Amino acid sequence: MMTRLAFGIITALCFMSLPATAQAACSTGTIAHPVEQNGKSFRDTAGSIEMAVIPAGSFEMGFNPSHRVTIAKPFELGKTEVTQAQWRAVMGNNPGYFKDCGDNCPVEQVSWNDAHEFIRKLNAKSGKQYRLPSESEWEYACRAGGQQEYCGSDDAGSVAWYGAYAVPPGTSGKTTNPVATKQANAFCLHDMSGNVWEWVEDSNHESYNGAPADGSAWLGDGVERMLRGGSWNFEAPFVRAAFRIGARAEFRSSSFGFRVARTLP
Repeated sequence: MMTRLAFGIITALCFMSLPATAQAACSTGTIAHPVEQNGKSFRDTAGSIEMAVIPAGSFEMGFNPSHRVTIAKPFELGKTEVTQAQWRAVMGNNPGYFKDCGDNCPVEQVSWNDAHEFIRKLNAKSGKQYRLPSESEWEYACRAGGQQEYCGSDDAGSVAWYGAYAVPPGTSGKTTNPVATKQANAFCLHDMSGNVWEWVEDSNHESYNGAPADGSAWLGDGVERMLRGGSWNFEAPFVRAAFRIGARAEFRSSSFGFRVARTLP
């Protein structure tokens, strides 16, 4: 869906509190048996990454046309994008363009390859097996059992930092913004729309023709990888739940970040 057009826009621009009900539903803390408590969260001590349990289920992926995907088993997904502080705790540096935004802002200026190096080191520190989500896992988690236009709402402003260069401007300002300061979706995930584009595991495919229906990553030549969710500098149509772009695996941008996933034992 306009992947190459959007990529061109990115290349041109790359140098450039929750409601009480949501707080109650998205409580934090260590969980002994996270599979049994979907939507609740727990924190990994390596990098202090808080994860949410995403329940199994089926959904319609994409838009006009869509295709049916079934996620057979629960999995974990980061409640937020990996932050500057979390990156620094694992990697010992901060590659971000927006360092002044602070520790709780998403790390950016990271490529797909960089995200994999972070995950490799995180796994060594934690003894767990984190990974990037597949594209279908990402969209399933974004939609959280609904069919809203954005990840958690039909109103972009309630869930997304976006539109720095829009006319009129959106919510973001010309920077990233601290994570988890917009409304969460029904799976207690923040910033699935907006803030930074999020790398997923899949290779870039222009359509869903031949895509797997089981939630697994759709691999290919690996030269370009997929990103989802839109970012601080893009207009509202680009932060929609169904929108997708591709970029080279080594490409870095001030609008590119990621969140981690983990297969449950």
